[in-house]
Amino acid sequence: MEKEQFFKHKFLPVTTIVLAILLLWYVFAVILNAPFQRDLDRRGNVTPTTMEFIGKTLAQPKPTLPAPHQVAQNVFENTFLRAPTSNRSLVYNAWVTLSSTAVGFAFGTVLGILIAVGIVHVVALDRSLMPWIIASQTVPILAIAPMVIVVLAAVDITGLIPKALISTYLSFFPVAVGMVKGLRSPEVMHLDLMRTYNASAAQTFWKLRVPASIPFLFTSMKVAIAASLVGAIVGELPTGAVAGIGAKLLAGSYYSQTIDMWAALVAGSVLAAILVAIVSVVARIVDRAMGGRTA
Repeated sequence: MEKEQFFKHKFLPVTTIVLAILLLWYVFAVILNAPFQRDLDRRGNVTPTTMEFIGKTLAQPKPTLPAPHQVAQNVFENTFLRAPTSNRSLVYNAWVTLSSTAVGFAFGTVLGILIAVGIVHVVALDRSLMPWIIASQTVPILAIAPMVIVVLAAVDITGLIPKALISTYLSFFPVAVGMVKGLRSPEVMHLDLMRTYNASAAQTFWKLRVPASIPFLFTSMKVAIAASLVGAIVGELPTGAVAGIGAKLLAGSYYSQTIDMWAALVAGSVLAAILVAIVSVVARIVDRAMGGRTA
């Protein structure tokens, strides 16, 4: 019965959506690559049949929109058929981006928690700091990243730290907002009960507010880890990095290697999914350790 429910409510809908996306992808690949292929056939005085023409549009070395099988082949070759230490390996480039993501995510999580604690316990911070935090996220990261890189480079700080700081900028916000909501989630009745027991502010914080905030924290961390990855990739663009997913995207755009660009995007998406899954697993472990029930 559970297998039937899983197939009906999860596997079948997801599979249908994936197949629909692949079908549309192939259709748009043919449409977008057709003008260039017509030009090539015209110059070569070739008149292909409809199926031959479609096949050619899906096999161009530098297509406007690569076909799914071209991207899949590129991902397979650059993941499994190359040495992990090769500059062309997606594993190597993903690892470079992952290092910046992890450091930025750690900084962002700690910073977000500290800000949330201050906002909840200090009224002045709640009224003054929170509006500025929200306003900070309205500034495009593409405008901030070059400034961070240039300023830090002026004081001889390059490499991992600038990219990690950009990741921190994107990841601290969801953690701060989620943690504020979590720390304020205990009901008034529970707070009154702690006062009845003559609990101190520290005891109320550690025994009531923190346990209540854990689900909110991990939910916001799932958003933060994905945002941190985006920050790391964006941080690689203005630095002229020679390694990383952002560097692969930049090199692909310079040399019109659209297949490499899409393969790098797929690698980034897979990496983001893995990171979110890891946070979800940790959340389940912590929830069980705290005596919670998992669905």
